[in-house]
Amino acid sequence: MKVNNIITEGKRKKAIARAVLSPGKGFVTINGRALQYYGDPLLQLRIAEPLTLAGDAVKNVNIDISLFGGGVSGQADAARLAVARALVVHDKKLEGVFDEYDRFLLVADVRQNESCKPNDSKPRAKRQKSYR
Repeated sequence: MKVNNIITEGKRKKAIARAVLSPGKGFVTINGRALQYYGDPLLQLRIAEPLTLAGDAVKNVNIDISLFGGGVSGQADAARLAVARALVVHDKKLEGVFDEYDRFLLVADVRQNESCKPNDSKPRAKRQKSYR
């Protein structure tokens, strides 16, 4: 049986991640580098959460993640979402496990920064009023 690549996308703030799940030996790469060489160890753990929950289901697939836009934390959350979605397409039984652990593994967190208003320095800041 031929297994096609599974392509999924995850977004968080301004960051976008695309995950390609293909048959392989369990390698995870981010922008061409292995997961253990990506950024902060806490971010590595955040991205690896769906892999840990999936257990043996990831031992026979390779996951290649492409990240762009946003900051490091947003990129990590976007990658986490993309990986979890790819694993659910690969193995439907994982959907219940992911949903029970954390809803944001499958559903995008759509909160965005509030934009600055005209003539103000910050989104909620107002100009000072002087009565003199």
